[in-house]
Amino acid sequence: MPDDYDSPWKEAIERYFPDFMHFYFPAAYARIDWQQPYLFLDQELRAVVHDGELGKRFVDKLVRVACLSGQAEWVYIHIEVQGDPQDEFAERMFVYHYRLYDRYRQPIASLAVLADERANWRPEVFRYESCGCELALRFPVAKLLDWSGEQSRLGDSSNPFAVVTLAHLATRETKDDARARHAAKWQLVQGLYRRGFERQQVVDLFRVIDWMMRLPKDLQTQLRQDLNTLEEESKMVYITSIEQLAIEEGMQKGMQRGMQQGMQQGMQQGMQQGLQQGLQQGRLEGKLQLLERQLTRRFGELPNWVRERLAQSEENILDSWTDAVLTASSLDQVFASHPH
Repeated sequence: MPDDYDSPWKEAIERYFPDFMHFYFPAAYARIDWQQPYLFLDQELRAVVHDGELGKRFVDKLVRVACLSGQAEWVYIHIEVQGDPQDEFAERMFVYHYRLYDRYRQPIASLAVLADERANWRPEVFRYESCGCELALRFPVAKLLDWSGEQSRLGDSSNPFAVVTLAHLATRETKDDARARHAAKWQLVQGLYRRGFERQQVVDLFRVIDWMMRLPKDLQTQLRQDLNTLEEESKMVYITSIEQLAIEEGMQKGMQRGMQQGMQQGMQQGMQQGLQQGLQQGRLEGKLQLLERQLTRRFGELPNWVRERLAQSEENILDSWTDAVLTASSLDQVFASHPH
């Protein structure tokens, strides 16, 4: 299974945006009025950059913030997390910059996180000159490779993006060695409990680590067992199971029930039908378990009406609600897309 960088970065930035700015772009962080609300504008960004898939990006975000200077009502921060070196990257930053300015007529701050593996690739400016006319865009960059060899300092940091950076570097370094990755992942997970994070931060950052640092099933199972032991010993039951295994476990249980039903029918056709039914039922149960955990972590103990809705819903509706959990601010918002 290929490593997944896109989803972890997207969720981490959305959930811990001030920490992201403070860790990678402290000068910009110091100029933002964090007492004022900030707003992610993903749909607006897609409308502006609809034609531009240049190079492998992990994620791009547009965020509206208020600045302390008060010179402008809003400032729009455009963030690119770039996964691979790309010759036209600086040009793309310029193109998106002027498109966003043309749309909003407000200051645009273009920021780039370079998550590639080439140490000497560091695009920071786009410029051209013609017939005495000169134009240039210089933008701040944060190079993740600059943190290589700084694992101890990252380990001491309380910023969630120190963990994200460690996980990213470890994923790169262990891409061809599953056992080394298992060891690195386990070390990171243990560190979540030592740093003094709140429970929700531990859960959120575990999801980022687990998404990013994928393991073969046997090592993932071993990690899960070790995690259960750690929580029992530390008396901090923050993560009771690994979410990626929830659907698999539900499928396995459903398959077993389906095969038993088929065997009871005493016919090969019955076994096949039972197996298919078990697969479908198991997949549904796995998704239901996953969604219940996500809802509980976001909103606390679930009321009876929520559990009844979940139990009566079809698979495609569960998928829709699972997507809504990431952005909804209440249970009512989660279920708004399928209210009945």
